[in-house]
Amino acid sequence: MERMLVRIGMAMAMIVAVFGSMSCARQSADEQLPAQPAQDPVERGEYLVRTSGCEHCHSPGGMYGLPDPNRRLGGSDLGWKGAWGVRYPSNLTPDPTSGLGQWSDSQIVNAIRIAQHRDRTPIQGPMPWFHFVYFNEQDARAIMAYLRSIPPVAHKVPERVPAGQSVMGAFVEIPPPPAWDAPRGSQ
Repeated sequence: MERMLVRIGMAMAMIVAVFGSMSCARQSADEQLPAQPAQDPVERGEYLVRTSGCEHCHSPGGMYGLPDPNRRLGGSDLGWKGAWGVRYPSNLTPDPTSGLGQWSDSQIVNAIRIAQHRDRTPIQGPMPWFHFVYFNEQDARAIMAYLRSIPPVAHKVPERVPAGQSVMGAFVEIPPPPAWDAPRGSQ
């Protein structure tokens, strides 16, 4: 099951990359990132968040090619439907009621480095956690510093919908894998 979730997550990362590339192509010149990431933790965190594609899923409009700069990382009501049910990209701003405002530094770092929610349950698909676990401690803390520095956005995303239940609203559906891509057990 874990191997299947990893493979589904890898497919999700490809979808995010395709949609994300549409968004990057439309950024204005003043939003281009520097060639060398900054050493200041907040600037380094911004560089990592923006180059890792976080804005594409976690910002309204991001998956449509134009993330809203006034609600950056405020979560999205566009869900991802797959074997896991339907999940919605979380509000990553420091809003105290709907974002990360009540999370401790270690909870945010753990979400990045060990794919663990605040309640210590594992972060699973469609979040491409299998990429982010490779951030080192310094990078994870820089991301945390950046997320704490952005304006809070008050927006509670829809609750997760378990597999098999009906879904209201917009979602991207990940189909079952074709034969070639289907997990084949341990290899």
